[in-house]
Amino acid sequence: MSFKKKVAAAAVLSALATASLLASAQTIRIANQGDALSMDPHSLNESLQLSTTANVYETLTGRNKDLSLAPLLATSWKQASPSVWRFELRKGVKFHDGTPFTADDVLFSLARAAGDGSDMKSNTNDIKEVRKVDDFTVDIETKAPFPVLPDVLSTVMIMSKKWCIENKAEKPVDRRKGIENTASFKANGTGPFKLRERQPDVRTTFVRNNDYWGKIEGNVQEVVFTPIANPATRVAALISGQVDVMEPIPVQDIPRVNASPNARAVVGPELRTIFLGMDQKRDELLYSSVKGKNPFKDKRVRQAFYQAIDINAIQKTVMRGASRPTALMVGPGINGWTEAQDKRLPFDPDGAKKLLADAGYPSGFEVTMNCPNDRYVNDAQVCQAVAANLARIGVKINLQAETKGTYFPKILRRDTSFYLLGWTPSTYDAHNAMNALMRCPDDKTGDGQFNLGSYCNPKFDELTVKVQSETDKAKRDAMIKEAFQIHTDDVGHLPLHQQSLAWGVSKKVTLVQMADNYMPYKWMSIKP
Repeated sequence: MSFKKKVAAAAVLSALATASLLASAQTIRIANQGDALSMDPHSLNESLQLSTTANVYETLTGRNKDLSLAPLLATSWKQASPSVWRFELRKGVKFHDGTPFTADDVLFSLARAAGDGSDMKSNTNDIKEVRKVDDFTVDIETKAPFPVLPDVLSTVMIMSKKWCIENKAEKPVDRRKGIENTASFKANGTGPFKLRERQPDVRTTFVRNNDYWGKIEGNVQEVVFTPIANPATRVAALISGQVDVMEPIPVQDIPRVNASPNARAVVGPELRTIFLGMDQKRDELLYSSVKGKNPFKDKRVRQAFYQAIDINAIQKTVMRGASRPTALMVGPGINGWTEAQDKRLPFDPDGAKKLLADAGYPSGFEVTMNCPNDRYVNDAQVCQAVAANLARIGVKINLQAETKGTYFPKILRRDTSFYLLGWTPSTYDAHNAMNALMRCPDDKTGDGQFNLGSYCNPKFDELTVKVQSETDKAKRDAMIKEAFQIHTDDVGHLPLHQQSLAWGVSKKVTLVQMADNYMPYKWMSIKP
């Protein structure tokens, strides 16, 4: 073991030992392969980040255990006109520092989420104006009719205007530029748990908010969150009882966890789609052996990459069956998905070679692929398998797999030629993925904010705008189908699969596993 790995392992063991000392009958120790990158709820639109901060901060609308929409900081909402939604706010709510929650905090937070440095722009880019009617009523006017606005707002968290001003955190932490502020390390929400201690990449501790306005169903008084990157160490910590909940379980270790006397695997479907993106904008790729042009601008090259990937082999050998190959950027459970459209192009290495040759690359070429190694299920192994598949058609992949702490800032700057990403539509509707992943990027408006390869088709964009405003379900679904067909015909991205959730849970713990991979602490309990 290298010195660096020994130091990392020692740090993990030290953190676990500290967590064990802190543990009481109502403490739950959670381990994940990575850490939330910031406590700022507007700094990164990523599931682990949002799941973690959602225990501290709250949104206007929330989710029930079945993912149906629920009142949270707003008690009710209605359309005052086709483009205006009125939200009635909950009275008697206080932030963790005792400051009362009012409409001013909503106006401030929605403006902050739409501002420079925010990673939540794609959730606010269609808001025209937010108006205060009174202290507990706000009107939100959209640029056009937007029937799913209440769903969209379910991930835009509300911060205290007073606290942000006092702590010089008026603007979001910008992960792309490495800019930090107080909101990176401290938090002041209205949620069921308070942040007590934050040590990035080591340990984060949350304590129950005994003044919470709502009901906390579980008995947990404290949550100790520890990132453990090494899968074997994570599994061993669960089985030995050093942690009570961990995710993900490597798919090959699920039987071992289920056979242990102290723990079980909680497995279920996830709404996340894993896919590959390619830089289709630059005239010359940043990281490629091809000079003076960009091979990914040629549909034949994109299709060659697609048909060179043996997705069934990845499902069998890498994912051990815990994935569902997909041809679309959304999967079952997302409105707009249809089985009829979800048909992949055939795996055809010989056809892929011919496509490359026809495009002018008979010997292939070399390109760097960016991949996280601690974010998705077996993410680095998936990328390794893709690289091996592409090698068979003459494409040499220089795989750059790294921790998400450096990976996300890099690709979010679009400093990439070829990358892997996962996406769960927070609205459980196809428009979310269309708007965030496939629409022509516009950094000013937030359109296509996560379309990191800059795929662009004006007809697709036109349909995205229409889908947003259409209230007739049949017409809307027909538009989604047409848009998906355009994206498929263009080979705009390379969809891979929907991965399965696999959490390791102590037999003393009860919790709720939802298909969006959020982990609400308020629904957790532990037996002495």
